[in-house]
Amino acid sequence: MLKLPNDGPATGRPLSDVLAGDGPAAITLAIAQAQPALAARLAAGRLHGDPEAVVGTNDSGDRQKALDVAAHHHMLDALAAAGVGRVLSEEAEAVATLNPGGAWDVAMDPIDGSGSIGIGAPLGMLYSILPAAPEGFLRKGRAVVGAGYASFGHSLDFGWSLGDGTHVAGFDAEAGLFRLTRERVQLKPTASTIAYNASNERHWSPGLQAWVQELRQGKDGPRGRDFNMRWLAAAVGELHRILLKGGAFLYPADRRPGYENGRLRLIYECCPIAFLIEQAGGIASDGCQPILDRQPQGLHEMVPLFFGAREEVETMLSHLAISKG
Repeated sequence: MLKLPNDGPATGRPLSDVLAGDGPAAITLAIAQAQPALAARLAAGRLHGDPEAVVGTNDSGDRQKALDVAAHHHMLDALAAAGVGRVLSEEAEAVATLNPGGAWDVAMDPIDGSGSIGIGAPLGMLYSILPAAPEGFLRKGRAVVGAGYASFGHSLDFGWSLGDGTHVAGFDAEAGLFRLTRERVQLKPTASTIAYNASNERHWSPGLQAWVQELRQGKDGPRGRDFNMRWLAAAVGELHRILLKGGAFLYPADRRPGYENGRLRLIYECCPIAFLIEQAGGIASDGCQPILDRQPQGLHEMVPLFFGAREEVETMLSHLAISKG
């Protein structure tokens, strides 16, 4: 590794020391320890084969790539070894039973943003942990006791919460372990950077279109200040950037067929994001209510998502309410 003039030994407590407990803490550590193998395969690109090869279609109609399916099975193995009872994954229509009678269940998106496999764009994974219950995964997000993500970029980062704030660790490749880098992340209530797909604006509700026009006017408009726009096309990448740098994200419902109820999956994408964002002092909403208060109607249900800085998300929602009113 290239050494910079001010570099010294790696710092930060090893994640195994931070997550020394059992139950959700042990599952969180097991999930983290499964990520370097995924990051290494992403980094290898096409050297050993094509990770983008289409091998199937998931329940939501998205094409499954070779890496999607391989990551799914890789994570199932890690979760089985950690004693997890059942797993809901984006890459499988049905719930998988790993350890009958296990006390904890996991919902996951093994590779988020897989449309960008092979081009060096940020990718990641998302998960949440729930106590086992007869109703399975069709529970409000308030039942979640832990959630987290991995971000695969120029660094491998792992963020998580067990209800005690949101924390981030970085992978120390020389030592082969994660180290705590940020503890109890807190979002600023205001945002200067907004993440959304601008190509969809014309399909949005009139209230949201008015909101974005105000943003575009910057300091010359009613908002009185300038905003930056970012779009990584991977919700986990936006989550990681917003937790570290601030900002807000939206993927609303719109008028296109198939997008009337949003496009992100409630249980294994939106709920983990919402849990982490709320723990960091932000807001995550479906446009009508907090994401964690929404009752799932199906395992792979899609919903709109707005999350990030409290004041900016509240402003989005107030504009959205104008359209609904």
